[in-house]
Amino acid sequence: MAPVGDTTAAQHPVPRPARLVALLPGRVRALLPARSAANGRRLRLALTLLPLVLLGAWAAFDWRTVHGGAVRLASADPRWLLAGVLFTGLCSVASAFVRQGAVPERLPRGRLLATQFAAGAAGHALPGNIGAHAVVLRFLRRQGIPLARATSSLALYSAVKPVAKTLVIVAFVVAFPGTLRLTELLPKGETLALVGAITGVSLAAVVTLITTVQPLRRPLIGGLRSALTDTRIVHSRPGRALALWGGAAAFPLCQGAVVASVGSSLGLPVSWPQMLFAYLVASTAAGAVPAPGGLGPMDAALVFTLVAFGAPAALATTTVIGYRVLTVWLPLLPGTLVLSALVRAKVL
Repeated sequence: MAPVGDTTAAQHPVPRPARLVALLPGRVRALLPARSAANGRRLRLALTLLPLVLLGAWAAFDWRTVHGGAVRLASADPRWLLAGVLFTGLCSVASAFVRQGAVPERLPRGRLLATQFAAGAAGHALPGNIGAHAVVLRFLRRQGIPLARATSSLALYSAVKPVAKTLVIVAFVVAFPGTLRLTELLPKGETLALVGAITGVSLAAVVTLITTVQPLRRPLIGGLRSALTDTRIVHSRPGRALALWGGAAAFPLCQGAVVASVGSSLGLPVSWPQMLFAYLVASTAAGAVPAPGGLGPMDAALVFTLVAFGAPAALATTTVIGYRVLTVWLPLLPGTLVLSALVRAKVL
């Protein structure tokens, strides 16, 4: 509180970042650069170049996979590969619908779609889709949405997608009962027991943290109340609810259509419903493993499901590599360029 008669502090309050810096030790403060317009431009330039640096490092690390997939796809039908590219682009459109449906406010469509496209590239850099959530969170904050409500929209987005995917899986089971080899895809008893044990321990740990750690309980309860309020508002508007659930159901179907398009271009002896269902099952099984972009566990699960439907192992592996090329490597460079452009334009 400022002394009586001293109006300087009241007229010129200390900025919040400066308050946070003042809490740091003196030696740490001495290492920080002074706040200036030049340093701000340097920081913005560094954030702009960072995605491109990460892209180059990732390409150098996993070059064999990219090169091998491109060589094998050289003999594929280009018309089906073009269809796969189209479905890859529709994935960003479906995600943008879900993002819009998760907030009551109307978001600018062009910037939302560009942000979602850039978030798709950022989501492959960190596990658990953290990079994509960080990009979208920054976008929502720049649109004037408070932090608590922006975080609630991310939680709603993350909660709706698996529920919608489960409903799509059930619809496939009902619509194609004779073509889906469920007995070959169901895990064994030991695997089910392991999954159940991991789920039980995780839920117990979360409940224990919420009930015993007081600093966590209050913000979590506040965030839950905000999420429930926004969820009620969103579902009271038919347009928002349709965008939320329709986009969440369309996204895995678009992803599965990419797999089916690549499989068709290679002559994979598996029907489209089976390839779509193979992706739905594989992505659900691999979703519990926090790998960047689902790389690794997702690939193995998808190869297994395609082989279970009668595809040769080598051809199934090539299909998965082609799927990765179309959904990860092909949009990665334009996605990082769009991300850098959004940072420079101060949209993020």
